[in-house]
Amino acid sequence: MKKTISAIAALTLAAGMLFAGGKKEADTSSGPVTLKWALWDYTQTVYYKPLIEAFEATHPNIKIEPLDLGSSDYQTMLSTQLTGGDSSIDVVTVKDIPGYATLVKAGQLVDLTPLMKKNNINPADYNGAAEQMTVDGKLYEMPFRSDFRVVFYNKDLFDKAGVPYPKNDWTWDEYDALARKMTSGSGASKVYGSHYHTWRSMVQCQAILDGHTVVQPPYDFMKPYYERVLKQQKEGICMDYAQLKTTSTHYSGVFYNNSVAMMEMGSWFISTLGSQIAQGKTEVKNWGIVKLPHAAGVKAGTTVGTLTGVGISSASKHQKESAEFVAFLCGEKGAEVLANTGNYPALMNSKMAEILAARPGFPQDANSKAALQTEKICLEIAYSDKAPQIDAALNRAHDNIMTLNTTLDEGLAQADKEVKGILAR
Repeated sequence: MKKTISAIAALTLAAGMLFAGGKKEADTSSGPVTLKWALWDYTQTVYYKPLIEAFEATHPNIKIEPLDLGSSDYQTMLSTQLTGGDSSIDVVTVKDIPGYATLVKAGQLVDLTPLMKKNNINPADYNGAAEQMTVDGKLYEMPFRSDFRVVFYNKDLFDKAGVPYPKNDWTWDEYDALARKMTSGSGASKVYGSHYHTWRSMVQCQAILDGHTVVQPPYDFMKPYYERVLKQQKEGICMDYAQLKTTSTHYSGVFYNNSVAMMEMGSWFISTLGSQIAQGKTEVKNWGIVKLPHAAGVKAGTTVGTLTGVGISSASKHQKESAEFVAFLCGEKGAEVLANTGNYPALMNSKMAEILAARPGFPQDANSKAALQTEKICLEIAYSDKAPQIDAALNRAHDNIMTLNTTLDEGLAQADKEVKGILAR
């Protein structure tokens, strides 16, 4: 821990030397340098302003100007501006792996590998995220935020059924058995033991915890996981996928109204659920979280996650100052700001876990607190320059399998064929 903190502190102090002598040297004009930070939903996101204020308080010669490109078309807007060589954008927020692949392929981000090496930053401090974003030995974004999967469960429903709560070290087979115990009733009063939202990752990413990747076929490794979920669906252990899809049912609603005993979902839902309970907007009163189940032979705490990264535009005229800001955002100080706003930093250590667990609304049992400590976070889709196309192909296959439009074998064969074709282009 001490090594990590001191290394990141050194990074912040020394980042100014990273690009010294480069072609993109900062302007020497007097007065503060203003950096434009490309992001989305500035006014709706609680951590942007505190991060900027904290950075400017310790860096009086650098001002941060947020550039809100909106969330729905963020990647399109960002790529359009950067493709035109817009040097006004300095720091880039990278929304997901497909977006990262697009920016790297277009040469629109600076290689940050020297930033890591020069300051002895250990990629392991980011729970596997940095390694998974490395492209041909180079890192073009540093991990900033990371939401990871846990299992939410309704304590009152477990107590009513007289069933012990789930624990942090368990397998998918144990999850299935517990979901069956917790399924009861019928009609409007039915309680489903398990719930899967309609994202493809809710099933496919269970299968990557043992080292597989969704960007490389064949996909037969997914078969046991689909078989388990399809069987649960057929036997009424979980809600019907086609109905969820056609009715656009949100995962929060079925958990809020006590219809679901357990639900795999991202850590972002923790603060939302706590807030809804505090406002009296949900029937759920007592709940907890545990770590995601794992395959046999895989360490407990290995989970699936999504990543938000930050990088530096290759067209920026202020790369030295941008490096200081990136170092702050992805280091200990930035992580602490995120945690204090109820958000999950990529630099997730015991200190951040303690801050998050102490926030109002977080369940104060030992298992829930321990669930915040992860062993490794496997990204939902690994880096590939074809990631956007692969993601779309896997979504199509998932829809066909879960709606029973194809058999499981036909659906996986469809994914194999489409992705092999994409990779061959």
